[in-house]
Amino acid sequence: MMTQAPMTNGQTLATDGFRLDPEDEAAMREEAGHYEQPQAACIEALKIVQRRHGWVPDAAIPAIARVLGIGPGSVEGVATFYSLIFRQPVGRHIILVCDSSSCFLTGFDQLLQALSEQLGIGLGETTADDRFTLLPVCCLGACDGGPAMMIDDHVYGPVAAGDLPDLLESYL
Repeated sequence: MMTQAPMTNGQTLATDGFRLDPEDEAAMREEAGHYEQPQAACIEALKIVQRRHGWVPDAAIPAIARVLGIGPGSVEGVATFYSLIFRQPVGRHIILVCDSSSCFLTGFDQLLQALSEQLGIGLGETTADDRFTLLPVCCLGACDGGPAMMIDDHVYGPVAAGDLPDLLESYL
């Protein structure tokens, strides 16, 4: 079990070296203040850590729990349930490929194959230059534009293999 050691500036440092940024901790406390139950702020707290670090390290779980005043198991349960909370390092840009029924029927396999060939990675992998991580997602809400994919916060569809070189090149 990880122990916490108080720091002189009022922050708490996990013994493995993870430390919440003071701004992040303040943002989590503010978010928690909007709810009767602190658990309701858990997703936003995880997103706050992920925005700063690019992912949510294991050592962040007890730190978030401490700020929210809930058990680490509750935070861990939320962190592992939601597919867009990343629990391992990811690339600078996240590519989500929709594998819903609509996208599957309109060319998911061809889009995935083209992405894998162009990037040199498969689902769940990150390019060697840490530029892209390729992940499946069960629905992007773009069923009228399948096959669809999302890069960071931008949804594209329908996407053909020929669209990929220019599209990916725009994400340096």
